[in-house]
Amino acid sequence: MSSGFTGEMRTRTDSIWSAIHAHPFVRGIGDGTLPQDRFQFYLEQDYVYLMGFSRVIALATAKAETLEEMQRLSTLLEVTLSREMELHRRTCASFGMDLARLERTEPGLVTAAYTNGLLRVCYEGRLSDIVAVLLPCEAGYVEIASRLREQGLPAPGPYRDWIETYGSPEMRALAEWLARHMDTTAAESAPGDRDRWLALYRMSARFELLFFCMSWEKSPWPACVPG
Repeated sequence: MSSGFTGEMRTRTDSIWSAIHAHPFVRGIGDGTLPQDRFQFYLEQDYVYLMGFSRVIALATAKAETLEEMQRLSTLLEVTLSREMELHRRTCASFGMDLARLERTEPGLVTAAYTNGLLRVCYEGRLSDIVAVLLPCEAGYVEIASRLREQGLPAPGPYRDWIETYGSPEMRALAEWLARHMDTTAAESAPGDRDRWLALYRMSARFELLFFCMSWEKSPWPACVPG
């Protein structure tokens, strides 16, 4: 964990992250007991989310001020479009789902709200705002995967693939760069800016928890909303 402002944001949202680590969906990935239908539901919704996430990174690249920022963000975009989304395509194919069906997935309430929230920050905010709202996804998944790996990998299969993908050195390096960028920017900023970044970070962390809740319940919309 960063010792700078990123670490402070993580500490101040620890109740959310504790709930994520304790969630049965996450624990089910870790020990290999997560029912396949719940994981498939997650993969479908996350595939839609990643398409929106990729647009966010592309917009963030346009707001970058240095060549290094553009290079790092373009690498993050490439990893998302290829490695992450390929993991979803490969796993869904092993479950008997073709690509056409995966790409027709209708976003659930949490998926739509999360991606729309990210896109709004992209259009209205600065690069530092975008980094703050991206960190819970990037650094959060690395943290989840790393903790699950420390507890012992499940048998070879989709859950082990998920942990190894998000716990890879490549993913960790990208998350660490985002954290360093946030820490450097925050060190030179006003308290009001840091309050805004914390609010954005907390929003995304809450959506990460809601995404696991939605996937565990396999409920894209509340029960009161007709299909």
